[in-house]
Amino acid sequence: MRVFPAALERLTEQFARLPGIGGKTAQRLAFHMLEMPMAQAEEFAEAILQAKHTVHLCPHCQNLTDREICTICDDEGRDRDVICVVAEPKDVIAMERAREFNGLYHVLHGVISPLNHVGPDDIRIRELLTRIGRGTIREVIMATNPDTEGEATAMYISRLLRPMEVRVTRLAYGIPVGSQLEFADEVTLLRALQGRRDI
Repeated sequence: MRVFPAALERLTEQFARLPGIGGKTAQRLAFHMLEMPMAQAEEFAEAILQAKHTVHLCPHCQNLTDREICTICDDEGRDRDVICVVAEPKDVIAMERAREFNGLYHVLHGVISPLNHVGPDDIRIRELLTRIGRGTIREVIMATNPDTEGEATAMYISRLLRPMEVRVTRLAYGIPVGSQLEFADEVTLLRALQGRRDI
């Protein structure tokens, strides 16, 4: 026996398909949508459709944009000799928030993960190699996450870039600011020691 109308159950199922949304949260969101005024619900639906219709990948860096070329690639004031390689578009936002990097980006849209059946051909490595093959890039900064998949992806790409005579670097990582040494694990301490610099 069905407790709720079919349309409400379908809406709940759609919310539950979103990452990080469980059954109860999906149901709460569905009820919230029903309580919205019709104009607000239509505005919400229109925002989704507009994003789907207008947002696409930048042909240069593979970041999300609603323009022909994204604002970062289009900015003449940026250092065009350095590319920072990240896994996801949200990583570009994180890097830009720091206001320290003034080069260009390349978004892979994933990392190599054999357990999840994601190989090198499933992410945007080919486009990166094409960009670097033009011969204007002097450094590639690998800024994938410091986990197993991120490390494997960084190492795989660095091996591909070695014959191209481009400098490949990795973001330094170690002890987070504001934390205490006693809570750091061995790998984090090792990375922090390896990445130490003069002060």
